[in-house]
Amino acid sequence: MTDALLARRHEAGPPVDPEVAWAWHRIVSSRGPARVGALAAEVGWSRKRLWSRFRSQLGLPPKRAVKPVRFDRAAHRLVAGEGAARVAADAGYADQSHLHRDVMAFTGLPPATVAAERFLAVDDIARPGRGTAAGPHVSGDLRRRLPL
Repeated sequence: MTDALLARRHEAGPPVDPEVAWAWHRIVSSRGPARVGALAAEVGWSRKRLWSRFRSQLGLPPKRAVKPVRFDRAAHRLVAGEGAARVAADAGYADQSHLHRDVMAFTGLPPATVAAERFLAVDDIARPGRGTAAGPHVSGDLRRRLPL
């Protein structure tokens, strides 16, 4: 969905600064734990300039762009059976309660309920070698909360 949004924005307007594109790719490749200050330093910009250019060109500031990327990876790891504390630490959350708040914000459900959702197990991120072409199963409760 994010790639489609960025593609539409690219077609509709001037090209994105190479530094902004690089920062976005770094956020995606890091799967979320990228820090805005470190990204700014790596492209040779101030944190304020990166924030401003990122927001003007992609429609949201880098810190907000990190959240869904980090959440996606965390949710898949929870489904794969990893403990919430380990997932939170590896994904760049301050602590397990921070992960819990993000999961609640994105889904309206606690992490244990999200971890039990089979729809996340249809790809190789959550269950390597166990993806299925049969399509995702999403419980009615979670289906109402997620924009699938």
